[in-house]
Amino acid sequence: MIYEEPPINIKCVEDAISFIYKTSWKESKYDLSRITKLMKLLQNPQKKLKFIHIAGTNGKGSTSAMIASIFMEAGYKTGLYTSPYIHKLSERIQINFNPIKDVELLELSNQLYKYISSMQDAPTEFEIITAIAFLYFYQNQCDIVILEVGMGGRLDATNIIDTPESAVITSIGLDHTKELGDTIEKIAAEKAGIIKSNGIVICCPQKDSVKKVIYKKCKNQNTKLYFVDNNIINPVKQSLDGQQFDYNGIKNLTISLLGQHQLLNAASAITTVNVLKNQGWNISEEALRSGLQKVSWPGRFEIMQNDPIFIVDGAHNPQGIQTTKKTLQSFFPNKKCIFILGVLVEKNYQEMIKIIAPLANYFITVTPNNPTALPARNLASYLKKVYYINTIICKSIEHGLEVSLKIAGKDDVICAVGSLYMVGAIRNYFKSCKLLSF
Repeated sequence: MIYEEPPINIKCVEDAISFIYKTSWKESKYDLSRITKLMKLLQNPQKKLKFIHIAGTNGKGSTSAMIASIFMEAGYKTGLYTSPYIHKLSERIQINFNPIKDVELLELSNQLYKYISSMQDAPTEFEIITAIAFLYFYQNQCDIVILEVGMGGRLDATNIIDTPESAVITSIGLDHTKELGDTIEKIAAEKAGIIKSNGIVICCPQKDSVKKVIYKKCKNQNTKLYFVDNNIINPVKQSLDGQQFDYNGIKNLTISLLGQHQLLNAASAITTVNVLKNQGWNISEEALRSGLQKVSWPGRFEIMQNDPIFIVDGAHNPQGIQTTKKTLQSFFPNKKCIFILGVLVEKNYQEMIKIIAPLANYFITVTPNNPTALPARNLASYLKKVYYINTIICKSIEHGLEVSLKIAGKDDVICAVGSLYMVGAIRNYFKSCKLLSF
């Protein structure tokens, strides 16, 4: 694709964001050619950093946040790169959980512009943001960077790095099948693409066929493989305020994140930290405990209010929705829910609905804030055609929230699911109602 000239004067953060998200750049081939060229022009700052690289279908963000929090509590200057964002682009690039400042984003965008303008094949928005992140972490001399894969692994822009301190592979399921393959084994092979020679891999429990893919890649790359043992996770107690658990001989650990899946994510973080301690990283049990206790990750089974209970969960694929269902059943057994549902066109929303329909008293359909969102009317049409459940079409996410709160009794449960692209609007709504501070 031939580069088209962006705004010549990037004078404010709005100009920088326009430069990053230039729509004509979105049809490039899915490969590493552009990011390789761009990083070479920037003198490869990523080669001067240490990383923990995290891939998977679900759980990447929460696991990344937990590991970052533990390293920060241990006294390391910790970079964190994640996607997508909830409120602002700057959330994707953080040091010690402080998002990049507008002035820094502006400065780095100008640095990149002069190099990108010389490229015949222009980079995509994700590649530009990734390059900004690498440059930012390098210029700020981060001790460690927790690097979340955007999509897949093998051809993801983050995979330009050399062998990381550790690779972490979270739960793998069917998602992005158009780009990554139509079987879980093909998708696993793409995720396993982050495994590099003579490295270390921490892997969540997986299906046997997925394990074979991971084993084979590690053997070929002479890489040490550690599987997280979910049989030694011992839940102690849970409430809507958080969870307490034991793991691998460490007693009474606490996290504020809800759901059994978050215990598995925490176990992945603990396993990663324990392995890296043996590689020379200085992380005490106190830092481990404090890091887990302090971590928060918005939009993942997050309680917005009580009376009635309102939950927002960015689950956006069948595997994620299955986890949402289990968590709802755990906290609210035998209770029907009011679901606010918004999805993207490319997602397997038919299977997602099939999973949660037995728990639904109402479906309220909305359109997420994304160009590829399925219109609320189309989603409602499908629901009415296939399921005999009360369905209400709403003109906006905010309208959907107002309707849900109007029809809910004080003992009801409202749960907004289907897309992370709804989370920001929902959190902003509750902030405006002064029920949420952030």
